[in-house]
Amino acid sequence: MLFLGVILAVFYCKAQQIYPLNTDYENIPAYSYIKDVNNYLSPFTGIYKAYYQGNEVTLYITKAEHKLKERIDKSYYMDALIVRYTVKNLSGIVLQDTQNNNNGDFYSIWSAPEEDAVVLYYPGTNCMVGWGKVYLFKKNSTQLSWDYRPNSMVLDQQNCPGNQDTKVYLPVTKDLIFTKQ
Repeated sequence: MLFLGVILAVFYCKAQQIYPLNTDYENIPAYSYIKDVNNYLSPFTGIYKAYYQGNEVTLYITKAEHKLKERIDKSYYMDALIVRYTVKNLSGIVLQDTQNNNNGDFYSIWSAPEEDAVVLYYPGTNCMVGWGKVYLFKKNSTQLSWDYRPNSMVLDQQNCPGNQDTKVYLPVTKDLIFTKQ
């Protein structure tokens, strides 16, 4: 029985190849692992807060290791930053809260160590309104600069079942500074 366990462990280790962060998933075998071997993502983790147009925006950034990414053409594992957030108005009323949302991860897809930056995929609000990319630049140990570039802001309401709130509450802006809490 021990022999069978050793053989399976060896097979598993050989079957899953490890590649460094930023390796293009198209250039790796299925079920490979794109790993943050230099621990580049960890300094971005934490709780960050900013104020924009009267709203308080709080980002909860964590690092997920060995996250399964399933694409139509290939599945693979990756280390990534996961972002959840809350947006409150001046009265403290919560406009949007994704802290307990396990669907539609807001996660890192690329890093640029030479610029102290990460690029994240944002899936948008209901019916994917506002989906796009967020660029985070590490300004120092306590501040991030935010640049949100949505690809879509308009939606045909008739084709959006369920929750009709399609407002994008995240700051659609560049150079907004978030401060670590």
